[in-house]
Amino acid sequence: MKLALKPVTIGEVVERSQTWNPSRSSADEVFQYIDLSAVDQDAKVITEAREVPCGEAPSRARQLVESGDILVSTVRPNLNGVARVPEQLDGATASTGFCVLRANKTKANGAYLFHWVKSPAFVTDMVSKATGASYPAVSDRIIFNAQIPLPPIAEQKRIAAILDAADALRAKRREALAQLDALIQSTFLTLFGDPASNPKRWPSQTVGSLASKFSDGPFGSNLKSSHYTESGVRVVRLQNIGVGKFVDKDKAFISERHFAVLRKHECLPGDVLIGTLGDPNLRACVQPTWLKQALNKADCVQFRPNSKLADAQYVCALLNNPATEVMAQSLMMGQTRVRISMGRLRGLEVPLPPLPLQRRFAAIVESIERQKAAQCAHLAELDSLFAALQHRAFRGEL
Repeated sequence: MKLALKPVTIGEVVERSQTWNPSRSSADEVFQYIDLSAVDQDAKVITEAREVPCGEAPSRARQLVESGDILVSTVRPNLNGVARVPEQLDGATASTGFCVLRANKTKANGAYLFHWVKSPAFVTDMVSKATGASYPAVSDRIIFNAQIPLPPIAEQKRIAAILDAADALRAKRREALAQLDALIQSTFLTLFGDPASNPKRWPSQTVGSLASKFSDGPFGSNLKSSHYTESGVRVVRLQNIGVGKFVDKDKAFISERHFAVLRKHECLPGDVLIGTLGDPNLRACVQPTWLKQALNKADCVQFRPNSKLADAQYVCALLNNPATEVMAQSLMMGQTRVRISMGRLRGLEVPLPPLPLQRRFAAIVESIERQKAAQCAHLAELDSLFAALQHRAFRGEL
């Protein structure tokens, strides 16, 4: 039987949080601060809160939060930066870039409310009401005035428990994937040692000398967003280069005709694609076998290993190692947008272990990647299940 859900505004079922001004306290006193970057937009959790002295408090540090509060980022609502405040952050201070939702326990269940603000329906509503082309945002008022389908409290708890259980399964899969990623780096350190201290005393060579092709993407008028097409040759952009993985989102293409003009920038499976701008400022992935042909954009460096010297998986893991980024810090330039240029990266000296050992590492990585692929397939199934449950829940059909 379909349950009748009464639509009410979020503002009707939440209580307002308190604010304070840290600058009015002792300058040496410290508080835990949750800013927008502290929220993992994929996992929907607060990954870290930093301790800040009151004397150095950002102007946005104003909102006092409690355990169970829901933080909804008001900027770029399409990214759905939302999270619940855990017990260890009870009493922390959140940025005014968040709208704080504190469920009135007589009217709304916090877990149910949290699932609602993660739902596609809520995200679509916020995106449609956002203002600002380059920096879209919504106000607290818009969020408080947004509607939520609300059954009785008992039903809210029942629905939230079902969604919580499904979400917990997804979290376990994501944790398994994170452990497999960590296994790659721990294996790297076991076989090769820390790249900065080079305890195994491998000979050093520059990054550029290990490549048969080392190339940045086309700049300026050679490749503009106006050149993008609905299909054709894939353009590798910074957002596609993750730490050890190709991020198959935000797809961009150019026509075969335009690609013919830029063919010298062609990227092939097995090439190492290096991001030299963003977070982190140095990261790499190997172009997957299913991406038969691509073109790298500016700030995306293509590294094709010299097969007599280096293996792609070794180079990729080396560039993703935190110690390598520390080694490259002195080569990074820029104040507002820090980057390492292709020329500077080319000259970075790195350890070069024997090729057979690199290939042994590559074989281990390939085995781990197969396990990751299986975990990703399972996660995709769980994501589909969760989406179906979520859709039914907020239609009163669960």
